[in-house]
Amino acid sequence: MLRALTIYLDSIRARDPAPRSRAEILLYPGVWAVGYHRVAHALFRRRAFFLARLVNHWSRWLTAIDIHPGATIGRNLFIDHGFTVIGETAEIGDDVTIYQCVTLGGTSPDNGVRGKRHPTLLAGAIVGSGAQVLGPITVGSRARIGANAVVTRDVPEGATMVGIPARSTLIEAENYQRGFMPYGTPCTEMFDPSTQKIEILRCELEAMRKRLDAALAEQEERRDRA
Repeated sequence: MLRALTIYLDSIRARDPAPRSRAEILLYPGVWAVGYHRVAHALFRRRAFFLARLVNHWSRWLTAIDIHPGATIGRNLFIDHGFTVIGETAEIGDDVTIYQCVTLGGTSPDNGVRGKRHPTLLAGAIVGSGAQVLGPITVGSRARIGANAVVTRDVPEGATMVGIPARSTLIEAENYQRGFMPYGTPCTEMFDPSTQKIEILRCELEAMRKRLDAALAEQEERRDRA
C-alpha cells in the first residue's frame, strides 16, 4: 500500500512543477478526494449506498470536489486544485489529469431509462480548467480538452479540443505530444487565454503549411521519376 501511494505521489509530481516534496502533495485536495472516493466506491459496490453518500458528502465539504460514489476511476488520477464534479457513470482511465472547475456531467437519456449518462476518459487524457465534458461520450487516449471548452461528442485519440462547442485544432498529436506538458499547451510556451482564437488559427495555419510542404515534396518526387 505504501509503494502504491509513493507511485501515485510521484505520478503527480511528474505532472505538476509546483511541489517540492511528496509530503507537500499529500496536502492536495485532489489527493484526498480520490482517497475518499476509493472508500465511497467500495461501499457503493457493496450496495451500502447511504454510507457511500455519507463519505462522498464529507469529501465534498472537505475538498470542494464532488465525485459520485458510482464513478469508476483508474490509477493515478490527478485533480489539480478543486471545484470539480464527476458524475455517477463516469469512467476515468489511468494517468488522467483534470484541472480546476471541470464537470464530467450527464445528459438525460431519451428513453428515460437509467444507464450510461456520463463521459469516459481514456488513459492519459487532460481536461483543462473550466471545461464541460457532457454525456456518454468517449475522450480518447492522450486527448486534450482546452480551458472552458464544451465537449458533447467523442474525441479522437491524441486530439486537442477547444471552443464552444469544442472542435479540434487540427494539430497532429505526434507533432507535439511526446510527453506530458502542464496545461496542455499545443504550440508555444506562451499561450494566453485572451488570445486563444489567434493561437488556434496560428496552429491550424502551421498544420496546413506542413501538409502543403509535404504535398509539394511528393509532387516534385513524382516529376523527378517521370
